[in-house]
Amino acid sequence: MLSESLEFAPERDAEVFSAVPAAPAVFLLRGADAQAEPYVSKTANLRRRLQRLLGPVEERTKKLNLRDRVRVIEYTSTGSDFESGFLLYSILRATFPKTYSNRMRFRFAPFVKLHLENEYPRASITTRIGRLGGHSLYYGPFVSRVAAEKFMNDSLDFFKMRRCVDDLHPDPKFPGCIYSEMKMCLAPCFKGCSDEEYRTEVNRVQAYFDSAGDSLSRELSTEREVAAGRLAFEDAATIHARVEKLKPILSQVPEIVQRLDRLSALMIQPSHIADSVTFFRIDSGNISGPAAFAIQASEHAKSHSMESRVQEALDSFPLAKTKGALETIEHLALLKRWYYRGTRVGEIFFADAKGELPMRRIVRGISRVFRGEKVEPDNKIPGVL
Repeated sequence: MLSESLEFAPERDAEVFSAVPAAPAVFLLRGADAQAEPYVSKTANLRRRLQRLLGPVEERTKKLNLRDRVRVIEYTSTGSDFESGFLLYSILRATFPKTYSNRMRFRFAPFVKLHLENEYPRASITTRIGRLGGHSLYYGPFVSRVAAEKFMNDSLDFFKMRRCVDDLHPDPKFPGCIYSEMKMCLAPCFKGCSDEEYRTEVNRVQAYFDSAGDSLSRELSTEREVAAGRLAFEDAATIHARVEKLKPILSQVPEIVQRLDRLSALMIQPSHIADSVTFFRIDSGNISGPAAFAIQASEHAKSHSMESRVQEALDSFPLAKTKGALETIEHLALLKRWYYRGTRVGEIFFADAKGELPMRRIVRGISRVFRGEKVEPDNKIPGVL
């Protein structure tokens, strides 16, 4: 999995140190004993890190030194911290299948889960994903559980889907709850509605989450116009107030928060290869890559536009193998860690509702990443972060 390998001997340390780059890399150190655990890590300067770990032992120091134990150095150069982190995760997962999660210190991303497998669907917050291909839908990733809960609760105020968590056994004698008394729930618990009416309301909620709120915005705008056309100005004013209440809820949601099975994007990172950038693909939350993309000089690219070259690169991109639910949420944890940083290196571009990537914006993004321009991430959630 690592591309370079060197034999190490203490008497040849200067030769080995000069052979490795003084640049970012992920590396693995093996001892003479094949059964012994290797040392795996990432670094911003491989040569300096190896000199610290494998150099002559200093007197009166407690620093880790593996000079007399290591016999093989394996490494791969990287161009960004995200690439280093993703490669480190892959190496640790393969090398330490039982303990890699603790070594990575994952903080799984929160999602809004729509429990469509339930006879009377509801929504909840979760950091776990059930069986892939199941009936439940997931929306995220959010920066925190607080942010996810705020978005879910504020959104559900516009609907009458149940908030309770119990499996319902409808009984007309059941007294209901505060939400049914406030007319904020259709109350399927005591047959306050038919199953068809409740399913219609759930479909409205799903359409709202699927469209990032656009379905409700259009619905309310149409109702407002109809009311104004009937000269029912008080009704129109009431609907307008709901529209204004909805706007800040939707404006606080970052672009990355999408339906998980439709979460498709291209991430662009700096590359350690000259005159290149690095691509990562995100498909349904699963990350694949890296893949180098060469920046051609303008005189060589006149007959072949940058957009067409990007499309060719994406068409030939290695397809991600089908991931299990655990590996998917691990990939999402890595993506969340990078995306919600205050300052981050690289850019990401999400596919639209038709699954098409914004090629013109991607071309401009490639140029910015290649030149090392920093773009302020727009991922803050007002009132939450």
